[in-house]
Amino acid sequence: MAALGAVLALVLVPLTGTAAVSADGKPSVKLSKSQAGTGGSITVTGSGWRSKTLLMMLICGQSVPSRGVIGGTNSCANADGRAVTTDAKGSFSKRLPVTEPPKPCPCVVHVATVTGEKAEADAIFMVAGHSVEPLPKEESGGRLSVLTDTRLDGASGLLTWFGSPPSRKLVFTVGNVGTAPVKNPVFQVGTSHGVFAPQWEEQQWRGTIAPGRKAQIKLPVELSAGAHGDYMVSLKYGGKVLAEQPWGVGRPWGVTLFWILLCVVVPGAVFRIGMTVVDRVRPHRSNGRGGRHRGLHLPELALRMPKLSPPPASAPVASKTSTTPTLPWFTPDSDPGTTENGQLSAPQENSPTTKGNT
Repeated sequence: MAALGAVLALVLVPLTGTAAVSADGKPSVKLSKSQAGTGGSITVTGSGWRSKTLLMMLICGQSVPSRGVIGGTNSCANADGRAVTTDAKGSFSKRLPVTEPPKPCPCVVHVATVTGEKAEADAIFMVAGHSVEPLPKEESGGRLSVLTDTRLDGASGLLTWFGSPPSRKLVFTVGNVGTAPVKNPVFQVGTSHGVFAPQWEEQQWRGTIAPGRKAQIKLPVELSAGAHGDYMVSLKYGGKVLAEQPWGVGRPWGVTLFWILLCVVVPGAVFRIGMTVVDRVRPHRSNGRGGRHRGLHLPELALRMPKLSPPPASAPVASKTSTTPTLPWFTPDSDPGTTENGQLSAPQENSPTTKGNT
């Protein structure tokens, strides 16, 4: 019975340890190799993550699992990272190429969630041939901790509606939980959009926080011109992320309206300019005297038409020797009814042949 009890104890101890790790709920990461050179690859496996979650795997320098990634993602080989999605059980397995990080070792393989609730895990790793330097000393004395939820104060103005950079104030309250005062702390504020890593910017707060005291801090946050969509504002102090605040930025509809008006006005202006050029370049009709052809107006037409007046009542009867009437459309020499002796009758009546016959 004693031997049987010892065997059961040896079997149940590993099972109890595994159950304790799973019940803890913290994600874990394991590597196929603890050391590899540049150009090779390792297999990263993980468990305990949320199901169907997008993760990012990076090789980071100047880091250990106990202190995390001290320099943030700036100390990681971001260009050679790999994304992986967990399965329904919260597990994954993915090959990761080995690349030298920008910071010296000690190094870790850093795995963190991209969207949703923040979770991360590190596994110690050594890049063969990469430089190794001691970690920076951990600050002792004063330590800051965020006591309240962060919020973004401010509103968008008319200029933001037309593409001006959106800006807000990140407001939060911190308390000094250390034993020494913290003077002029330097925070890092980062903004990220989608799956991209945050772009960190250092901002110093002027003031001193005594041990056991708290202070409200406001830090400016500004995005690029024309930014819109869902952004995440992160706050980091001492190499650790203290808080994250989502920020939904509306679309600058004024820019869209400007482009619509531009697409309507510019073609209209080009059409008018083109018609003006065509009107100036095309040849004009002439009226036979070298001038520009112009239509006859009614006053001009009335002046050019012959005036028709009724004959006078007491007009004398024209004699045979009366002068030839002048018509406006015939000259005196071309009058069809005029003869040499001034008669208007047919020439056959006064011919010599006619008189002889009578």
